[in-house]
Amino acid sequence: MQTLGKDIEARERVNKADMIEHIAQAAEMSKSAAERAVDAMVVAVKSSLRKGDAVTLAGFGSFYVATRAARAGRNPRTGAALRIQAARVPKFRPGKALKDAIN
Repeated sequence: MQTLGKDIEARERVNKADMIEHIAQAAEMSKSAAERAVDAMVVAVKSSLRKGDAVTLAGFGSFYVATRAARAGRNPRTGAALRIQAARVPKFRPGKALKDAIN
């Protein structure tokens, strides 16, 4: 079976606990410290995106906010037409190094 890094086996999904364990081993830190680091990063990305700022991690990619326009939609149960409001949505654009690493 192919492995990602040293200890994460290739499979359909890697969850937060798997990432914390991998980070803890790779950085030689405790799992609780790795969990705090992951949580801090998620909070920092969320707060930056909430303010409308982009977050760029060189060699990995960029998180940014895009605006989805208002549009007409249909209720799938009744078929009635409805208006879907405009929304700000988070997006991710992978960097060249990340693209190269998976190809």
